[in-house]
Amino acid sequence: MNNSSWSVAKRLIKYILGTYKIQTIIVVITVIISSLSYLVGPLFIMYIIDDIATPLIGNQNSDLSQLFKTVVLMGTLYYTGVLASYVSNRLMVNVGQGVLKRIRDELFEHMQTLPINYFDKHTHGDLMSLYTNDVDTLRQMITQSLPDVFSSFVTIISAFSAMLILNVPLSILAVVMVVIMVFTAKKITSKSGKYFVMQQRDIAHVNGFIEEYMNGQKVVKVFNHEKSTIENFEELNDKLCHRSTNANRYSNIMMPVVNNIGFLQYVLTAFLGSILVITGKGAVTVGVIASFLQLTRSFSMPFGRMSNQANFIIMALAGANRIFAVMDETPEVDEGKVTLVRAKIKNGEIEETKERTGTWAWKLEKENIQRYVELKGDVRFKDVVFSYDGKKTILNNISLFAKPGQKIAFVGSTGAGKTTITNLINRFYDIQEGEILYDGINIKDIKKYDLRRSLGMVLQDTNLFTGTIMDNIRYGRLDATDEEVIMAAKLANADSFIKLLPEGYDTLLTNNGEELSQGQKQLLSIARAAVADPPVLILDEATSSIDTRTEALVQAGMDSLMIGRTVFVIAHRLSTIRNSNAIMVLDHGNIIERGDHKDLIKEHGTYYQLYTGALELE
Repeated sequence: MNNSSWSVAKRLIKYILGTYKIQTIIVVITVIISSLSYLVGPLFIMYIIDDIATPLIGNQNSDLSQLFKTVVLMGTLYYTGVLASYVSNRLMVNVGQGVLKRIRDELFEHMQTLPINYFDKHTHGDLMSLYTNDVDTLRQMITQSLPDVFSSFVTIISAFSAMLILNVPLSILAVVMVVIMVFTAKKITSKSGKYFVMQQRDIAHVNGFIEEYMNGQKVVKVFNHEKSTIENFEELNDKLCHRSTNANRYSNIMMPVVNNIGFLQYVLTAFLGSILVITGKGAVTVGVIASFLQLTRSFSMPFGRMSNQANFIIMALAGANRIFAVMDETPEVDEGKVTLVRAKIKNGEIEETKERTGTWAWKLEKENIQRYVELKGDVRFKDVVFSYDGKKTILNNISLFAKPGQKIAFVGSTGAGKTTITNLINRFYDIQEGEILYDGINIKDIKKYDLRRSLGMVLQDTNLFTGTIMDNIRYGRLDATDEEVIMAAKLANADSFIKLLPEGYDTLLTNNGEELSQGQKQLLSIARAAVADPPVLILDEATSSIDTRTEALVQAGMDSLMIGRTVFVIAHRLSTIRNSNAIMVLDHGNIIERGDHKDLIKEHGTYYQLYTGALELE
C-alpha cells in the first residue's frame, strides 16, 4: 500500500479502537485461540501415529484407552476453536456495524455543514454512492477481510514454528515455496488493485447518471432522447464493465495460482519427506511426515486467503478514501457572532426573553457588553460585486435597499442575477466586494444559522419530504402546533385542497409529493414559509408553476403573508409585482431601471416593453 492507503487504514483503525477497544481485544484473543486450535490436529496426528498406533501394530491385546483419550482431547480443542471463532465473528459483526453507523453519522452530519457550492459541483448519485457502495465495501473489510487476514497471520506464524520444531530441511522448502507464492500474489494484486480503485470511481459515476436521469425521465421522453440517453449510459457502463472485468479477472486467478503453488509444495514435501524416511536421515518418522504435510497446508493456504482478501481491502480503502475526502472538505465558514433572540420592548428598552412575543432582536456582544437591535427587516446592498467562480462577474456594483415592510421585486432575463441577489441575502454564497447590511449589521457578522432563521424562502422548485402534509408544512418551524400549521395553510389558501384529500393533513406524501399537482406543491411550500413567520420573505418565482386560477388564490394568500414584512420577489408574471414598493430591472448583473410600477411605465423603458409584451423574458 502507498502512503495514502496507510493513512486511510490508520484512520479506520482509530474508528475501531476508539469505540470498540475491549471488543477488539476479545476478538484478537478469540482469533488466536481459533487459529491455534486448528494447528493442534497435525501435532496430535504425529503423536497418534508414532506413539500410539505404531507400538500397537501386531499386538493382539491392544489397549485403545490412550487413543480414545487423545481423540476426545482433540475434539475438545477443535470445539474450543469453533466456539472462539463463533464469538469473534459475532463481535466483529457488532464492531463492523457500529463503526459503519458512526462513519455514516459523521459523514451525513459533515455534509450538513458544507457550502451550497459543494453540492453544485457534485452529482447527487455520486454522493449517494458513498453511503451505499463505499460503505458496503468497508463492511466487508471490517467484518470479514481484517479478521481473516489476522487469523491467517497467526496461523502462518504458529504453523511455521511447529514446522521448525519438527524438521528444518522441510521447513526451508516451505519457505522457498512461500516466497514464490508471495511474489506471484503481489504481482497479481498490483494489477487488480488499480482496477478496483477505478471500479469504485466508475460505480459512483454510473450511480450519479442513473439518479440524474431517473429524476429527468419526463424530459427525456418529451424530447425523445431515449436513444441518446441509452448510448450515454452504455458508454459509462462499458467503462465500469471493462474495469470491473479486469479487476475481477486478476482477482479470480489469484486463488487458483496460489493454491496450485501450494499443491506443488505439498507434493515436494511428501517426496522429500519420503526420501528422508527411507534413508533414515534427519530422524524423520512417518508421524512427522504426516504431521508436516498437514502443517504445510496450514502454512501455505493462509497466504492464498490473505492475497485474495488484499483485493477487498484495496477496494475498501479506495471507498474509505472517497468517504474521508468528503469528511475532510472545509465546512461552510461562519465567522459571525451576532445571534437572534426572542425579545420584548419594555419602556422603550429591548429585553431578551424566552417567551414567544412575536418580536425578535439581534444580540451583539463586545467585551462582555451586550447590545440589542430590534429585527425590523431593513436590508441594504452597498456596491456589491459577486462571482461564482472568481472569473465571471455576475453582479456589478449592485446597490439597493429595502425598508422594513417594503416589497422589492426583481425582473430580468435568465442570468441577469435575480436569484443570485436572494442567495446572497441568505449567505449561500459570499460576496467579493461591497457589503450587505441587515438592520444596519453586516450579514458577515451574523451567525448563519440565526441569519437564515430570520428569513423565509419560497423556491421555484418545491421540495417535499416523505411524510404527512402536516409534517411538510411544519418543516418551516418544527415546534409549530397543529393549529398553527392549519392557520398557515389557510393563509396560503392550501387548506381548501388539503381538506378534500382522503386523509386530509395526515395524507402521506412520497417521492417529492408526486401525488399532488405542481400548483398544490407550491401552495404547501408557501404554507411552510408562513408557519415559519419570518420578518423577511424571499419569493423566487413562487407562482411560476401555478395556473392562472390558482395564482389568484396564492396571490391573495401571499398578500396576507407579506403584511408587515420585508419581501423580495422574483417573478416572470409581472402582474404579481405591480403593487411592489420598488421594482429593479436587471440586465447582465446591473440594475438598469428602478422605481415603482407607475414610474417605470412612464419611463417607457425596458420594464414598459416587458409589461406591454414588446419584450419577453427569456
